[in-house]
Amino acid sequence: MNYLSVEKLTKSFDERVLFKDLTLGIGQGEKVALVGLNGSGKSTLLKIMAGIDEPDSGTVAAGNSVKLAYVGQQPEFDPDLSIIDAVLASDDPVTKMIRDYENELIRSGQGIDNTEALTLLIDQIEKNNAWNYENKLKEVLGKLGIHNLDKKISACSGGQKKRIGLAKVLIEQPDLVILDEPTNHLDLEAIEWLEGYISTSNMALIMVTHDRYFLDNVTNSILELDNQTLYRYNGNYAYYLEKKQERQSIAQAEKDKAINLYKKELDWMRRQPKARGTKAKYRIDAFGDLKEKAHKDLSQSGVTLSTKERRQGGKILELDHISKSYDGKEVIKGFSYIFKRGDRIGIVGKNGSGKSTLLNVLTNTLIPETGEVVLGQTTKIGYYEQSEPTFKSGQKVIEIVQEIAEVVNMADGSDVSASKFLTFFNFSVKAQHDYVNKLSGGEKRRLQLLLVLIQNPNFLVLDEPTNDLDLDTLRVLEGFLAEFKGCVVIVSHDRYIKDRLVDQLFILESEKNIKNYFGNYTDYRAERETMISSETKVKTKGKEVKKKTSAKKLSYGEKREFEQLEQDIEALTEKKKELEEQLNSGETDHELLTKWGVELKGIEESLDEKETRWLELAEMQDN
Repeated sequence: MNYLSVEKLTKSFDERVLFKDLTLGIGQGEKVALVGLNGSGKSTLLKIMAGIDEPDSGTVAAGNSVKLAYVGQQPEFDPDLSIIDAVLASDDPVTKMIRDYENELIRSGQGIDNTEALTLLIDQIEKNNAWNYENKLKEVLGKLGIHNLDKKISACSGGQKKRIGLAKVLIEQPDLVILDEPTNHLDLEAIEWLEGYISTSNMALIMVTHDRYFLDNVTNSILELDNQTLYRYNGNYAYYLEKKQERQSIAQAEKDKAINLYKKELDWMRRQPKARGTKAKYRIDAFGDLKEKAHKDLSQSGVTLSTKERRQGGKILELDHISKSYDGKEVIKGFSYIFKRGDRIGIVGKNGSGKSTLLNVLTNTLIPETGEVVLGQTTKIGYYEQSEPTFKSGQKVIEIVQEIAEVVNMADGSDVSASKFLTFFNFSVKAQHDYVNKLSGGEKRRLQLLLVLIQNPNFLVLDEPTNDLDLDTLRVLEGFLAEFKGCVVIVSHDRYIKDRLVDQLFILESEKNIKNYFGNYTDYRAERETMISSETKVKTKGKEVKKKTSAKKLSYGEKREFEQLEQDIEALTEKKKELEEQLNSGETDHELLTKWGVELKGIEESLDEKETRWLELAEMQDN
């Protein structure tokens, strides 16, 4: 079943054509990633598909009764609403009932006597079998780190609004969801939960994301928006890269052939008299198409980052028993570390744990309350901040760069102009003389990165550098960082970049102590999961011992039922694991994916029932 159809879609901004005559369809169960360079029109295309923006020409049509939802990069809500009212803003009777119940719970927590209202709502929820909805609401809000449900939207940050938007969509369970950078502003645990939730759900999906692990684990198809055209790849990220390279090689060969033919046809055009026959007219018409092919821009982003490296002395940077509070909450306590040459450190912690605070202390943007930050004489810090870049109104791109440097020293000893350096970052000569307010969010981020690197730092501090950068720019940035000889400290929710670039982690935990872990993020997660698994086994073993010592308290039939339940739970758990692996295998058959999703949902419901009964029997044994 086709959920959404796009026919011959064209969109321009001023004289710039974003895309032309795009046609695509999204079917039931399909999960699609949309990729492309910053400024290519990805977010605009999503908005048009969601009905928020209008195309210059073409049509977008959703299937009959298809429920569609959209979460943009910066969701907007009524600022006067509370979080719970924003999440559950719906005319659906069950949703309204749960919203009223949550608001009454908030009032009860404030000391208001509303027992009668709560009792009435509890009765209504029970009659409508709506407790599953309530449980799902709590799970989604908790996993996305949304608390203080009575907090006003006006008091929420941009990141909090993004998570509220995601929660609203997941709770509504649309048939098709359109997401623009869903992993931005989420911590790693929330990303991994969202990844599992979406990949096993039945809803169709199209999203823009730069997170390659998320892309690989969630989607089964990739759409690339390139040179105003859409290309489809049915496979994972590695398959996309391979096939894209093949496509580009073919396109380059076709262009070379067109250039040779164009030269001959141009000579013929110049030699022909004004009066021409029918054949000549046909040849003239074909000349226009040939000219377009021969002059098609096939240049890639190719951001070549090879700036001259600054010498680094013996003392680089020392943190001596630093402590720092934020909004009255102590987030760093007595932390010390002496940086060594070549340190490549990733910082891991939940949102609000103090990651950005640590970077601000490290760069002397914030002064610690206790302790000292000692900077080496030859250490030059380049700080790429998470906050949205701001530029002077009315400035042109080239003027912003020239304020810092007219000439840039390259790694090979050569000097290049600021304009030439901008072309390395995929800013054309025309784009360099555009006003900065015309840039997309991703293009502004790319310019922000350029302004950090143009100063030749030997100590890079990067706070969420992957946010809003396109995949091509990310690959080149990673290549540069892999060869960078100075120190790198990075906060990022992108697991791929942490696995490739860091060999040491600072773990920020709730007790305010920063732990040092030697290894990358995948190493850390594997070790942590092993530890959690061991603790679970110990608890399970304790339950089994208790069960064996009190089995006589059950009747013969109940003992048989108890034993059968254990076997059933084990078999269902194994089947659930198999289905989850199948759903994440990259299979593109939508009917099969839907079948597996329905089967998985049935198994999960059966598991819930059997585990509940097992607990009832286990409790009878304990009495």
